[in-house]
Amino acid sequence: MSGTQVEMIKGWLREQPDMLHSDPDLLAELGLRVDSANVVDFGPKALARAKAAKAAESSARKEIETTARANFTAQAHTHGAVLDLLEARNPSDLGRRMDELATLRFGLVGAVTALEEPGRVPAGWMTLQTGGVDALLNGRRMARLGQVKSAFPLFGDRAPVVRSVALARIGPWTPQRCGLIAFGSPDPDGFTPQMGSDLIGFLARVAERIAERWPIL
Repeated sequence: MSGTQVEMIKGWLREQPDMLHSDPDLLAELGLRVDSANVVDFGPKALARAKAAKAAESSARKEIETTARANFTAQAHTHGAVLDLLEARNPSDLGRRMDELATLRFGLVGAVTALEEPGRVPAGWMTLQTGGVDALLNGRRMARLGQVKSAFPLFGDRAPVVRSVALARIGPWTPQRCGLIAFGSPDPDGFTPQMGSDLIGFLARVAERIAERWPIL
């Protein structure tokens, strides 16, 4: 129905107020009722619709507030994590700190820092075969989230409790030297493809830059 038609109907009802007052069946269908000769009041249906609309509005507001609080908490944890990583004394310590902050700050199974061959790999980092990063990320992507089962073995003896992962590409020392940081969650919905990867990517960029402080020994 066009806006013009709606306005025509409104105008007609204003000119014919008795049309509603004298038709109780129509009023009932509209969820209205006549409380006095010239007053149309909300009936049960209209009140139910108003209550449902209010409940939906309240639910939406609560969802927005919950999301905002979750985002704020995640950002606060991420900022704290950066401070922890900046205290790293060498690449091995950096990998250890990344694993600890994943468990202590974010409640995850852990985090694994990996680097592809050929070339040296820092102590405490996992060694991947050439092309391993692209295989895990399903191409030249910078990040991948979800139930990537091929990434579960990265967590070694903790792999049986990993149910979803967040993978972020890194290229420390040289862009041609591919690596990644893998975060494991015990919850199948802990990481999903629909989630944004901004915070995970941010941590990966921080770790990448910190690692470049030292040569690979």
